[in-house]
Amino acid sequence: MAHIVGPAVVKYACTCGLLKPISTLYFCRYCCQLRCGFCVCHEVDSHFCGKCCENLPSSEARLKKNRCGNCYICPSCQQELSTRIGSKGPANPEDPKSAPKKMYYLSCLYCRWSSRDVGMPDQSAATGGWPDRDNVHANRLQEIIEMYRAVVLAEKQQKEKDKKKQRGKYLSYTDRTGVTAAALRKRIGLPADIQHSLLKGKPKEPEPALAKEEVEDLPEELLTKPINLMEVTTIDQRLLQPDLQPTTVDMLFPVHKQLSIKRSLRCRSCEHNVSKPEYNPNSVKFKIQLFTYYHVPEIRIVTVEPLRAGRSSELIIKFTNPTQHQTTITFLPLDLSSEVIEDSYKKEETAESLLASLNLIEKPPLVSLSSQPSSLLSLSSRQPSITIKPRDIVQEVNADVGIPSSKVILPPRDDAAEYDDSGDTHNIQDDPKLVVWRKSNKAFVKLLVTPKENLELNAEVVVGFTMQHIYTNTISTTVENKEPDKRNHNVRVFLTLGNLVGSE
Repeated sequence: MAHIVGPAVVKYACTCGLLKPISTLYFCRYCCQLRCGFCVCHEVDSHFCGKCCENLPSSEARLKKNRCGNCYICPSCQQELSTRIGSKGPANPEDPKSAPKKMYYLSCLYCRWSSRDVGMPDQSAATGGWPDRDNVHANRLQEIIEMYRAVVLAEKQQKEKDKKKQRGKYLSYTDRTGVTAAALRKRIGLPADIQHSLLKGKPKEPEPALAKEEVEDLPEELLTKPINLMEVTTIDQRLLQPDLQPTTVDMLFPVHKQLSIKRSLRCRSCEHNVSKPEYNPNSVKFKIQLFTYYHVPEIRIVTVEPLRAGRSSELIIKFTNPTQHQTTITFLPLDLSSEVIEDSYKKEETAESLLASLNLIEKPPLVSLSSQPSSLLSLSSRQPSITIKPRDIVQEVNADVGIPSSKVILPPRDDAAEYDDSGDTHNIQDDPKLVVWRKSNKAFVKLLVTPKENLELNAEVVVGFTMQHIYTNTISTTVENKEPDKRNHNVRVFLTLGNLVGSE
């Protein structure tokens, strides 16, 4: 029920109040909280081409407009183009034994489009050399970009001047003595302030675009001849080339393949990474992979009896322990308010403030900004990500579930136990009314579900409870305390059991 492509029948509540399946959630082991895609900060690690696997730095990718310079996609069906070999007359016509000259052209293996259809000349080399169409508005676009770049730079310099006027303390020795860089330039004979090359004069404004009063008439062919839709480009084909926007099929030219990215995800609360891939584009592994699927017990629905309003039905769910440590599951009543999570946040803040007041947290020494390198200044000026405060869950629960008083113990995960038919070696005394069957790190648990009496026929039944499990954090071990840290982690779970069949 928690598969990637399956129906989202079992949902876990994120700290922000959204309900997501376990396959789309992340687990921050530093905050010990669940994080969804909105509770993490997305950062681009690298740019690469998905076809040739060429890795490009961000500056070069920006210059190339996030497109690969060697790979092309079909302008008709947006699939990757392949290089085909064609022959063209002998290299030496006078010599009868000379072999024919090899020529290369681009072809699509899906829609059979080729570069020869639009009149592109064949190339003598298999890589590179394909001509690109020039944009007729390239000069005007460049003028507009330069103007706005100068405006942004002027605003940035004005903000820096305003900040210098507001500073009241001396940040360096030169500011205290008055011997500033401007004074030194004046003594040497240089101008006091060196202006940027883009700000030597007022930013040059491009010529404004004026509307024409006289508009060309529509060609008579549109009114007299029938339109052949096979010769007219679609909206997707036009938007693929926004600078040209061809209207007919014979004006379609190959498009450079768009670059792909590898991104890392960072928790918005503690700024730690929850997912970080390898830098190599050929690798599909992760350096950090904190998915909830590997840290929180997974719940799946096994069987459920027909649901009737006001009557108890038997529900069997399966718990799976994905960790290498034994855990204990306790069932608690469901609380839809956000007060529980807010209390945990307040406890963390009070603990940090108490340690800071007792001087148990070492504060970094104060260093002037002038003595710090530029890399440290960029890190210190980085703004913290926007945190999403906990909020109430908007989910209607129209059935009651019987909360058992006993607990369920799940042994650690053992990959070899999946192929072992000798039986379990764990001697666990289970409640026979609660645990129906167990094997290895899995346990089948029986619960009683009672839909509400005022439900209509074919209404969707949703139940919920709070699952408390023991999470063993092996990362937080220190030199003084070598034992792993164990915490009680509460997860609110919602189960969609199906439609109501009746009341009798």
